[in-house]
Amino acid sequence: MSGPRRWDDLRPRVITGGLLIALGITVISMGGMVFALTCAAVTGIMVWELSRMIDDDRASQAIQLGVVTAICLLLARQLPDIYTLPLLLIPAVSGAFLLRKHPWLFAVYAVGITVAGFGLTAFRDTYGVVWLFWLVIVVAMTDIAGYFAGKMIGGAKFWPSISPKKTWAGIIAGWLAAVLVSFVFLAITDAGRDLIWISALLSFASQMGDIAESAVKRRMGVKDSSNLLPGHGGLFDRFDALLGASLFMLLTALIVDVPELQF
Repeated sequence: MSGPRRWDDLRPRVITGGLLIALGITVISMGGMVFALTCAAVTGIMVWELSRMIDDDRASQAIQLGVVTAICLLLARQLPDIYTLPLLLIPAVSGAFLLRKHPWLFAVYAVGITVAGFGLTAFRDTYGVVWLFWLVIVVAMTDIAGYFAGKMIGGAKFWPSISPKKTWAGIIAGWLAAVLVSFVFLAITDAGRDLIWISALLSFASQMGDIAESAVKRRMGVKDSSNLLPGHGGLFDRFDALLGASLFMLLTALIVDVPELQF
């Protein structure tokens, strides 16, 4: 594709993306139950989209799974830690029994979505708002840099059998954008220099989240997870990278000590 048509999707992407960023900044800043409710609702919708993609004959069950997911996330935040993992597994296990098509594929992806959604609220509660702003900005800049580099430079595909539009130019541009974000946060916070390589790895994790969602879409033969967002498809299409980043930071927090950042 060349010429003006190459940018046909730019306007709806910018409008929808701008609205999502504004909403994200607002709910992250507010924190508490507002942020928890937002994460629970978004995660529930993504599980609903996942179940519709995998087994579109089970519309009522898809709604039930989305509602159950949101409730489980809210309960996991309120109840003692011993209940967290069982609650986060309930949507996946329930879907494995309710869905007739690819139940275990649903279960694997549902676990990732649910744990990542919970991880965002847990990370906000435990490590503060600055870390979450950093995470969201790295993911957003990775996506933006990858989009423009892919369109303008093109070149060799990163993983054509799974994500035919993603190029090596876009992948590397995303890493460079993440490193630039890390330099900004080094300048305005008390973060250490390890933030540079962590930002690059976070960028890669977000890209793998995007590719993981592309893999299930290609297997199911669908273009978008839903049509909720003009120019973006569904919430799963928009937040797949954020889910990958959230899972990466949860794993990182288990391995290394994550200090609270301050401006």
